Amino acid sequence: MKTHNFRAELWLPRPVAEIFGFFADAYNLQALTPDWVNFEILTPKPIQLRAGALIDYRLRIHGLPVRWQTEITVWEPAHRFVDEQKRGPYRFWIHEHRFTPQKGGTLCSDHVRYAVLGGELVNRLFVRRDVEKIFTFRSHKLEELFGHC
Repeated sequence: MKTHNFRAELWLPRPVAEIFGFFADAYNLQALTPDWVNFEILTPKPIQLRAGALIDYRLRIHGLPVRWQTEITVWEPAHRFVDEQKRGPYRFWIHEHRFTPQKGGTLCSDHVRYAVLGGELVNRLFVRRDVEKIFTFRSHKLEELFGHC
């Protein structure tokens, strides 16, 4: 099984506690996801993020309805957390979020390791492009929300 890696970084001029606090509310993920994904969190509020927390979602991938469940497998407040797909469209998906104080603000780093059904061709034609578009949208939205002092 071929594993793919995606990395993204974004510096925001806000303290780590503020940025991590935003990410600690699972419902803020909806604001960071483009409309074309039709993303919806199904887990009722409030969601207490911690190691072992499960979150259920519904979305559309190229028009196809998909259910997705992730588990928070690492929870280190103000520093990092990891979510892993338990059920969903990927063979596996592991997303590490890191928050590092830097130059009076926060460096947000994402590392995603994933594998897809259909292998390299499906990844190149669809998945990688979608992941890049989603993270580009996310960066723009975070800059809009936190990019000014």
